Amino acid sequence: MTTTLATTPGLRVETGPALLQHVELGPSLAAHRTLHPARPAPRFSDLAAAVRSVGLSGRGGAAFPFARKLVAVSTAGGRRPVVVVNLSEGEPASSKDAALALTKPHLVLDGAVMVAGALRTRELHLVLPGEGPDVRRAVVAALAERGRDDRVRVRLHDADPVFVAGQARAVVELMSGRPNRPVTSWQSTSVSGYRGRPTLLSNAETYAQLALLMHEGPAAYRRHGTPDEPGTTLLTVHDTRGSRVAEVELGASWSEVLPDLEPQRAVLVGGYHGTWTPAAELLRLPVSRTAMDARGLSLGAGVVLVSDTCPLAHAATIAEYLAAESARRCGPCLNGLPALAVALRRVADGVGGTGEVERLSALVTGRGACAHPDGTARMVRSALTSFGDEVAVHARGGCRYRRADLGGDLS
Repeated sequence: MTTTLATTPGLRVETGPALLQHVELGPSLAAHRTLHPARPAPRFSDLAAAVRSVGLSGRGGAAFPFARKLVAVSTAGGRRPVVVVNLSEGEPASSKDAALALTKPHLVLDGAVMVAGALRTRELHLVLPGEGPDVRRAVVAALAERGRDDRVRVRLHDADPVFVAGQARAVVELMSGRPNRPVTSWQSTSVSGYRGRPTLLSNAETYAQLALLMHEGPAAYRRHGTPDEPGTTLLTVHDTRGSRVAEVELGASWSEVLPDLEPQRAVLVGGYHGTWTPAAELLRLPVSRTAMDARGLSLGAGVVLVSDTCPLAHAATIAEYLAAESARRCGPCLNGLPALAVALRRVADGVGGTGEVERLSALVTGRGACAHPDGTARMVRSALTSFGDEVAVHARGGCRYRRADLGGDLS
């Protein structure tokens, strides 16, 4: 069963086994409480133990172990911590946090309030997408339903509609009243974030996963997924069916997620900072961070984009977008990414070799104030390595994707 969100044209949210269970009931607090009755704030030790028991990782892209963030924030000492829910979703191909805000806002808020209670803080910040008024309306309506029952002070912030606005340091800058762009920092936000205080910052899906874990308990949470990777994950899928947000059990086959995927297609997995792969390679793998990492792939931001054009041309277009979306505060972004985009476009156009792309990718990696140059270089490199045969065809002035129907033979 699928539910179509009238407030988000073109986006479908599919009913799922856990987070997206019974989305047809609607986003109200009453509907939410029929599935998840209110419960007192957990003790920190119980919360941390539950998180460790299922190996919960962040769902914002980096897959950082959530238990380590909890411990870092709780042991930073000195000042009371801050809890931040990042719904800004700067990744333009991702809609999973928006889908949660529109269908399951109270699951997200439950998770954030539980963490705030466990950390003994009453300060909760919600960072919303500046270009997503429907998300803001949904969140404001949900907060109004909850009233003062949560015993937290909530502040809303509207992120700029740019790719790097959702980066952790960019979020802290926004909350502090400064431009919503990344800055160089030698400490994690978990140690020194908003106003120098330890700041627990994760995306909406992470808090929703946490809420589900605490509502149902580790044993129930482990009903989904595999013993090594329990639970589910949200994916924003763009394919021949259109765009949809789907909840998938970890360990499921990619052929179940993408049943109509033709083996000769090119797929970008993980979002614009993700990695390109031939569909045939992806279809041999499970939806598993471990299995995909072993093949040089990553779930990243939970985006799966099936390309309907030449992967080299598509990658060049994304590189050009990412170059324009940088903070433009350091050399790798200001100079390196535009040059990298030009070099990749020349490869796609068949008028340049890969040497300059490889040189610039190495030059920008590990040198930026944030991970934007690294992610861009990773996406670019993966297009060349995954489609080396196509690079050779382009160097001879051809393109198999231009001269062949994608449903046919590209040999």
